[in-house]
Amino acid sequence: MARTHNKNVQAKLVLLGDMGTGKTSLVLRFVKGQFLDYQESTIGAAFFTQVLSLNEATIKFDIWDTAGQERYHSLAPMYYRGAAAAVVVYDITSMALGLGDPIIWQLSQMGIGRHIRVGLKETFFLVPKLIKVVTGLVSLEQIEDSFVRAKKWILELQRQGNPNLIMFLAANKADLEEKRKVGAEDGEQYAKENGLFFLETSAKTAQNVNELFYEIAKRLVKSIPSRPTGMKLHGGARESGRRMFCCSV
Repeated sequence: MARTHNKNVQAKLVLLGDMGTGKTSLVLRFVKGQFLDYQESTIGAAFFTQVLSLNEATIKFDIWDTAGQERYHSLAPMYYRGAAAAVVVYDITSMALGLGDPIIWQLSQMGIGRHIRVGLKETFFLVPKLIKVVTGLVSLEQIEDSFVRAKKWILELQRQGNPNLIMFLAANKADLEEKRKVGAEDGEQYAKENGLFFLETSAKTAQNVNELFYEIAKRLVKSIPSRPTGMKLHGGARESGRRMFCCSV
């Protein structure tokens, strides 16, 4: 069946999430159809473009793949500001260390942190200034898992992002089912409670990767009448590609 393209839409899309969750791998799978077993950490942010053709319109994505390291967190607003859509990614195999874990017990004995009780829940926090003392013993990512950090990104977007922002929660590395620590129902429930769209993905096997971006495109097209921030209607499209950025948009 012939496709009719009534509109050409340019949309800014940002990916957020913890380091190592596979954000860059998802984008590379979508843009270039490739997967690398070892992917270097993004510095600041990487920029990609890709075009999707739907029956209703042609969507040209301007994709900002942000760095997940904590030291780049303060730069994130420059990339998600004015975005039409955002994908917050977490790793289904990532789970914080429990209070009964030997490493946590050792840290508490060393006086490197403190326990805080909130209701019936108790959490162990590292004292930031002393993190260097335990370098090689435990990382901050082990103390706080990527699902928890994804929730923080979503809260930040809800508070500071475009009020019309289309948000997806992507549970990545679905191919590592035997190492799963975060259940699909947990992600689905959180997404439902917060008005998000949810998909489990695997950059390695390409599971739901194209589906993720096509679903975003479909929802962007539906929102065109309201002309949300981060979208432009125009003619023509540029070639897909990648550029590296550190501190500017």
